[in-house]
Amino acid sequence: MTRTSTQSRTTAETDVAIELDLDGTGKGDVDTGIGFLDHLLASFAHHGMFDLRVRTTGDLAIDDHHTVEDTMLVLGSAVADALGDREGIHRFGEANIPMDEALAVVSLDLSSRPYAVIDLTLTTDRIGQLTTQNIPHAIEAFTRTSGITLHVTATGANDHHVAEAAFKALAVSLRRAVAIDERRLGVASTKGVL
Repeated sequence: MTRTSTQSRTTAETDVAIELDLDGTGKGDVDTGIGFLDHLLASFAHHGMFDLRVRTTGDLAIDDHHTVEDTMLVLGSAVADALGDREGIHRFGEANIPMDEALAVVSLDLSSRPYAVIDLTLTTDRIGQLTTQNIPHAIEAFTRTSGITLHVTATGANDHHVAEAAFKALAVSLRRAVAIDERRLGVASTKGVL
């Protein structure tokens, strides 16, 4: 069984192309034009053990909003597509990830019911070229198209650590949730469908 996806999206504001392998080795090849977003997504790939290739061209002369949002929407679509009918997966995942003084806690459900509760203690305006208000927005956009119910909390004194811990915790939680449970026949739902 291959759990891969190639997704793209082109608008007047952005052009996004993503290749994802849920059963990869953690190779991240990311170029969005936003250095810190590249760092977060490469970390996501590494800690999730996903192979991820991202190419985004966006209207960064305006700001980073469209590039961040559209990249994460396409990434969420790739996850949903790679999961297919979600048969045989564990479905639930959680992780507590420390990064120096920061701590991120993520719980998620691959329920096909997108819902995000996000609480990140970010105090600065930017990390590199990435506007910090777009970090929770990125996670919310990913949740919308991936069909994940997600709760994420991250606290700390350093915004770089808070954001990176959140993405690492998201990756580890997702890796646990998408893992195949050899004992499970069908989907992990009493409804018979996710």
